[in-house]
Amino acid sequence: MSSKLCLCALSAFAVVAATGCSSPFDRRDSYSKTMPPEIRYPEPSVYREGDDQGSSPQIGDEIANDADEYIRYALFHSPEVESAYQRWRVASERLPQVRSLPDPRLNFGFFLNEVETRVGPQQARVGLQQTFPWIGKLRVREDAAAKGALAAWFQYQEAQLRVAERVMIAMHDLAYLDRATAITRESYELLVSFEEVVRARYRLGSGSHPQLIRIQVELGQLDDRVVQLESMRGSYVAALNAVLNRSSSATVPVIENLPAHLVDDDAEKIADLARGSSPVLASMNQRIEQARFETDVARKDGYPDLTVGIDFIVTDEAAGPTITESGDDPILLSFGMNLPIWREKYDAGVRESIAKRLSISHQRQAASNTLSAQVHQVWFEHTDAARRARLYEDSLIPKAKESLAASMIGFRNGDSEFLDLLDTQRTLLEFAITAERARADSGKALATLNRLVGEPVLTHTHDQTTDFTTGEVQP
Repeated sequence: MSSKLCLCALSAFAVVAATGCSSPFDRRDSYSKTMPPEIRYPEPSVYREGDDQGSSPQIGDEIANDADEYIRYALFHSPEVESAYQRWRVASERLPQVRSLPDPRLNFGFFLNEVETRVGPQQARVGLQQTFPWIGKLRVREDAAAKGALAAWFQYQEAQLRVAERVMIAMHDLAYLDRATAITRESYELLVSFEEVVRARYRLGSGSHPQLIRIQVELGQLDDRVVQLESMRGSYVAALNAVLNRSSSATVPVIENLPAHLVDDDAEKIADLARGSSPVLASMNQRIEQARFETDVARKDGYPDLTVGIDFIVTDEAAGPTITESGDDPILLSFGMNLPIWREKYDAGVRESIAKRLSISHQRQAASNTLSAQVHQVWFEHTDAARRARLYEDSLIPKAKESLAASMIGFRNGDSEFLDLLDTQRTLLEFAITAERARADSGKALATLNRLVGEPVLTHTHDQTTDFTTGEVQP
């Protein structure tokens, strides 16, 4: 009897193990359902175990103006991007959980008092049961989970876009600061040459002491401005290092100039593009589809699930050796199902999923309207800043330089006042810095525009930098 019971138990365990190990899907198919068809697998993150730190992008002096390398470095190291990636993996791992059958149930029973039958006394019962959900229930559960994972994938893309935007904004701010510092130094050096002229004239008796004092005051103010700009660089570098996930004290090379890009399309065309390619809206689209599948799941939850079972009754040898079928183990095949008769909870589940889908649909419409308004606003900021930059670079700065050159000649010949020379120099300095600020604002707005659209918009380059060189002044 004991050997037969052990054999039945081992057989039941083998069936359970085989059921648990088999799966109609493999792991890669599971992940492939959670990404768009044209997407494969994202690059491995630096935080994953076993990753080679030597493959990480590096930042050196040779790429000081290469924004793409800074963005690549940030995407490789950003904890924000890594967190979004892991959220996608969390959602992807839901698929094999929701598409699997419920665990089979293995039962053992022992007769405390043997039941004597014609073929022998019954000793124990071994049973195995498996529940099969209603037709299509597992499939729609998997489809709902896949849509949720797709939504997480687009959120992962949105995290990448936000990090890229932050990198570009920090780089344009730092480039502006570096250019403003260089321009102010050039202006300081120009004033030093003015002071030498005034000092030489003062020694010869043709200059006045108030002029010398005035230019020394101006030099002191410019020197203070240079010190202030140089001191500010630490905070700007820390902001860039923060998005790069580096130490705040890590060195960032001087960014001499970033290429200026101007959008080709108008605001309405870009808004139409954003409504079709924004990962924010794409994520909400997938959430709407997920809620639609969840409605099917809620309906199918109201259908019965079938349970199939098989029982082996362990029977000992009969007392009479001449009895046929002595010791044969009866086998019982059973069928059962749950009875979903409490319809109120199932109907409420359907209504809940429909309300959820409608809520997300309205959220998406609101997000689309907001996105369109943001695109128009950022497009204006970008184009207006580019217009101001062109105005200063193409018109105001050349005229200010021409005026300064004329003032220098007039001052040297004694035809103009010294204060006119200082005012012209101060105007040129402010024009040059304002042009750099406009260039930075245009680049920052373009970075935000790319993030809103979800992909780089069509642009053309407009590479101009402010040249503050004015030449030397001779006494």
